[in-house]
Amino acid sequence: MSGDNQHRDSISLPEVLSIRNVLDLSATISSEIESKDRIILEIPSSAEADLSFVQLVESARRQAKLQGKTLTLSSPVGERILKVLERAGFVEAFTAEDAKFWLHEEVTA
Repeated sequence: MSGDNQHRDSISLPEVLSIRNVLDLSATISSEIESKDRIILEIPSSAEADLSFVQLVESARRQAKLQGKTLTLSSPVGERILKVLERAGFVEAFTAEDAKFWLHEEVTA
């Protein structure tokens, strides 16, 4: 593998992103943040998630930012995760940065 791989990596996530696997996901993401400069989460478009997953990703975003690293999504979240974000009140409180992260949308005022 090339040296560039040490600075950028993607994590392919499973179809089910819930409290049942959040500890494993957390360990994987945290490990990648510690060892890489840029981490890309690949979330299947049909993935099912619960609030624990959204909280994990928000926490990982903060952890990466504090360490001067970048955490991004490979594509906008699918409808199921968007509904979790909406029900939890995240969407209505989105900043431009949040909309760009979760939805890959540029927000203009």
